[in-house]
Amino acid sequence: MPATPVDLRFEHHTDPAPVVGCRAPRLSWVVPDAEPGYRQHGYAVRLTRGDGSTREIEVAGADQVLVPWPDRPLAARERVRVAVRVRGEVWSPWSEPATVAAGLLDPADWVARLVSPRTLGGLDAPAPVLRGELTVPGAVADARLYITAHGIYRAELNGRRVGDHVLAPGWTSYPHRLRYQAFDVTELVRPGGNVLEALLGNGWYRGRLGFKGGRALYGDRLALLAQLEVTTVDGHRHVLATDGAWTARQSGVLADDLYDGQRTDARHRHAGPPDPVDVLDTDLTRLVAADGPPVRVTGTIPAARVFTAPSGATLVDFGQNLVGWVLLRVRDGEPAAEVTVRHAEVLDGGELAVRPLRTARATDSYLLAGGDEVLEPSLTFHGFRYAEITGVSGLRAEDLHAVVIGTDLRRTGHFECSHPLLNRFHDNVVWSARGNFLDVPTDCPQRDERLGWTGDVQVFAPSACFLFDCAGFLGSWLADLAAEQYDDGSVPFVVPDVLRDGHPAAAAWGDAAVLVPWVVHQRTGDLGLLARHLPSMRAWVDCVARLAGPQRLRTGGFQFGDWLDPAAPPEDPFAAAADPDVVATAYLARSAQVVAEAAALLGDDCAPRYAELAAEVRAAFARAYVTGNGRVRSDAPTVYALALVFDLLPTAEQRHQAGERLADLVRANGFHTATGFVGTPLIMDALVGAGQVDVAYRLLLQTGCPSWLYPVTMGATTVWERWDSLLPDGSVNPGEMTSFNHYALGAVADWLHRGMAGLAPAAPGYRALEIRPRPGPGVSWAAARHRTPYGEAAVSWRRDGGELHLELVVPVGSTATVHVPGRSAPQQVEHGRHTWRVPDPLTLSTVPVQPTEA
Repeated sequence: MPATPVDLRFEHHTDPAPVVGCRAPRLSWVVPDAEPGYRQHGYAVRLTRGDGSTREIEVAGADQVLVPWPDRPLAARERVRVAVRVRGEVWSPWSEPATVAAGLLDPADWVARLVSPRTLGGLDAPAPVLRGELTVPGAVADARLYITAHGIYRAELNGRRVGDHVLAPGWTSYPHRLRYQAFDVTELVRPGGNVLEALLGNGWYRGRLGFKGGRALYGDRLALLAQLEVTTVDGHRHVLATDGAWTARQSGVLADDLYDGQRTDARHRHAGPPDPVDVLDTDLTRLVAADGPPVRVTGTIPAARVFTAPSGATLVDFGQNLVGWVLLRVRDGEPAAEVTVRHAEVLDGGELAVRPLRTARATDSYLLAGGDEVLEPSLTFHGFRYAEITGVSGLRAEDLHAVVIGTDLRRTGHFECSHPLLNRFHDNVVWSARGNFLDVPTDCPQRDERLGWTGDVQVFAPSACFLFDCAGFLGSWLADLAAEQYDDGSVPFVVPDVLRDGHPAAAAWGDAAVLVPWVVHQRTGDLGLLARHLPSMRAWVDCVARLAGPQRLRTGGFQFGDWLDPAAPPEDPFAAAADPDVVATAYLARSAQVVAEAAALLGDDCAPRYAELAAEVRAAFARAYVTGNGRVRSDAPTVYALALVFDLLPTAEQRHQAGERLADLVRANGFHTATGFVGTPLIMDALVGAGQVDVAYRLLLQTGCPSWLYPVTMGATTVWERWDSLLPDGSVNPGEMTSFNHYALGAVADWLHRGMAGLAPAAPGYRALEIRPRPGPGVSWAAARHRTPYGEAAVSWRRDGGELHLELVVPVGSTATVHVPGRSAPQQVEHGRHTWRVPDPLTLSTVPVQPTEA
């Protein structure tokens, strides 16, 4: 009998009792255990509606991931309790019920209107607080708050904080999509008078955005939209909605900005007459419910040490580069005394290195109320490891904590191996993803940028989708990408688009429109997401194909190319060894092929046309850029990696020669990295696929500069933007762009999971696994585990005494094709635990050892 299903989910939500923005949310669950040979023949769904009615619906089939909603659609505000059970030869027990609720699904569901302070809360004025009151005439049965803002909000109901979201409602393409949040506030509402207040900050809507100095790019007025719906025990609904009766007052937040920080007067008390509000005309069709988890506080880190800089400044080291803010406890403070907290990622000459921040001030300051108090901001964030504190005497490490924030993504993937530096590097990748996955996938979290660069997330998406359950997060961002895409199919460099650079068509960056939805589909099995984004995917490929013309070669025009090739000088990151035309044409071939495959999966009759386009581009690439002996134009590691991994070389001999040439280039470069953003995610696959495993491992494990492990030897705790953001002498790279928290060069983590450990999907959503570990010199064991949509899959291998021990766990509902090192034929296995012992292929042993399985 199968075990009781667990982890019942709705769409891609990982929070319990999610509020969804659709009427028919899909269901997924995990069967944690089952007897050998188990097959799911069907499932049953039990739905309990708000009126107490219950219905059980049986469905035949083996699906358990993103199955269709089986009953009548949800109505706005409706909550339903759902349980499932599965059938093999017999039925499993029922799962624990999970609750799903529909949000406000239509503009007509909103009676609230967007309101803005009339005279308070100007662009350079203190942050305003908006206030509304509701009298509840009886005992409360249920209360829900639907809320969003132009700007960011922090809400309180009867003096108690609503929810645990940070920087809500987050950042979307505001002209097209404004996300709202829904909270169950039943415990906060009381009979009689109730007061709802919301502090508004500038956030992304009105604060500084981008390196061009832009401010108030979306509008110059902060505003709130809130609808509190209270149902009393007599069944009547009472509503408090933002309207002209609301008022505003000034808060103690004197200034706030995501780049510059927050200034707070802790002495502030409510005073002065209330300010009226204006009702703004706004398009409520923009309102959307969340697709994934919000930004939250995800942890705290105590200060590692407090010390004195050469200048005499008091510095704090938190031991980890992170994203968030400093929580500071002040004892016996003097009223009106000022405390200042400045932030930086590294030190230079023993002082805060603030030059990499460019114009971002990254400073929080406070005017003390006096006595003992705890200081922390709520309307800003910083990327930092170090802080400089002024205005506090006798500061102790126990007085300080770093508050870590980010989109609260569920961790799904883990990796470790016998090489400690490689383990630290992988940890750094995780920290950089956590810090930069802050409502949108940003490039960096500290300087005057923090934008959703398409190229960065395009190369990193495979690693991200292994490490975290980020389908909802990336799905929301992709909806913004499609909304921001130009009519001609070109894709902005950043999403949401605040650079507004015309109609850009940069290879590898714009290809995010195709490759990110493809990766999400491959890792989650979400065919619906692929269907939603196929028009956007096609539009991008059509745009580039027009630019390529009948020759099918993408030449000229603006390109980032192999951005930040380590050979490029600090002042010219474009100066890569790889020819940008080769890069652009290779990406056109790849994206056209992906669109063809996506369309075929969806049954769209455009599939043959894109398959033909991909074939034409591959042929043009080979004619224009590849010699008969496999040399690729510009003869750089990145162009060989592209040609090999994207299957752009027509003959086996060309592929062999290109692999040999790539290995020769790596050797000639002393096994140091020679790739930028484009080549870095591909080069390990290219080398290993060419049979150059030893060369690949020497490249991977190099510790000299530039290399993946060089930053680790320099004390890095996140991935750097440049291979040498910190120079060997400990000084900061003189380039204008020198971030110490960028995930793009950490994209090789995907190969650690798939290649070294050997855990990869062979079918969308890991319905089938591809187990192909690649042991190599310098690593004696490796392990990876991933929480697939079907449950946890795990692979580990260990070299010991001339043998290689391989262990595998396959979740129920999946199968695996296992390529045991040293064996020619793969083996098919089903769910359960499997083990093998074979001669270690690295010792050239020929003594056969039979596998054992449990």
